[in-house]
Amino acid sequence: MIEIATFAAGCFWGVEEVFSEVPGVVATRVGYCGGRTENPTYRDVCSLDTGHAEAVEVSYDPLHISYEVLLKTFWECHDPTQVNRQGPDFGEQYRSVIFYHSEAQHQAALASRDELESRQVFRRSIATQIVPAAIFWEAEAYHQKYHKKNGGGCGF
Repeated sequence: MIEIATFAAGCFWGVEEVFSEVPGVVATRVGYCGGRTENPTYRDVCSLDTGHAEAVEVSYDPLHISYEVLLKTFWECHDPTQVNRQGPDFGEQYRSVIFYHSEAQHQAALASRDELESRQVFRRSIATQIVPAAIFWEAEAYHQKYHKKNGGGCGF
């Protein structure tokens, strides 16, 4: 049975590319999550009025990859100590968020964050939010698989 994980880690183009290459991930799609506006567009999200983060929904086969491996990928693909920015991109839509879909994902996310903090893996404290999954609004078609279609982008 396929499960879903949702992460926000800056510009969704690069984050999607990272997750799409992880063995056991069967599909990815980019969109907007965690805000208050229904059916937002990219323009809406960039206006900073929606509260949404650029996010990646990851469909994965738990028989071939664990949620913990996805968390490891998440922590390694961006700087989780930055608040509302990643690389050259800034604004609340670029914040670092783990949107959990179950209590097991919630506990795994907390444990992974706490383990990284206790080992002082990063020079600053982790700013990543860990919150219940909200409605995932799929982004416009031109954003899907952007790097595969266009190459380059984001600060990756």
